[in-house]
Amino acid sequence: MKLPKRYKAAAESFDRTVRYSLPEAVDIVKKNATAKFDETVEVAARLGVDPRHSEQQVRGTIVLPHGIGKSVKVLVITKGEREKEAKDAGADLVGAEEYIAKIKEGWLDVDKIVATPDMMSEVGKLGKILGPKGLMPNPKSGTVTFDVSKTIKELKAGKIEYRTDKVGNIHVPIGKASFDKEKLVENITIFIKELVRTRPASAKGQYFKNLSVSSTMSPGVKLDVQALLAAMKQ
Repeated sequence: MKLPKRYKAAAESFDRTVRYSLPEAVDIVKKNATAKFDETVEVAARLGVDPRHSEQQVRGTIVLPHGIGKSVKVLVITKGEREKEAKDAGADLVGAEEYIAKIKEGWLDVDKIVATPDMMSEVGKLGKILGPKGLMPNPKSGTVTFDVSKTIKELKAGKIEYRTDKVGNIHVPIGKASFDKEKLVENITIFIKELVRTRPASAKGQYFKNLSVSSTMSPGVKLDVQALLAAMKQ
């Protein structure tokens, strides 16, 4: 597979065998984010867990202090008095049967879907459509709730959901290349602290197998995990 020139140049600009400090890694990522659009900065973590066991799955949500630099289009599926509440809180789309019908027909022009519990008997039927796209409302991610106002505001502020895949990897957006270095460092630090907090009690041995930062069009820069964890304790 022939690598794009920009990717190849970025890969040759640093030593990919070295594990860098977080500030150094962010500097490298920002320097190599030379696309014509504002590239997304992402964190990838390989954890020492076995997600085949439910007690070792790592998942949750977190609101990053500086958001992720993306406008989030939110659909709230609800009825009655909470329709006004959702609209007042900034939901882009609010409704019930009309949106359920549109989704059944293949419409998915949203980034997040929130549903009130009384609507889940109908929304649940959309699992085969919404599940593969990561749009299915779920109580664990806070997207099945009667407190729609709080949830909408968190999503708009940059709330992200994280979850290990079948081999223990987690991959999340953490900001934009245009962010100040300090903001990216803080967002990443807060996210890593969250992973430490949610470490399963049954997970044995090395927890962080690998940790890297990248932008949309550049290779990952490996982080010195031990140095990062030590710095977080100071």
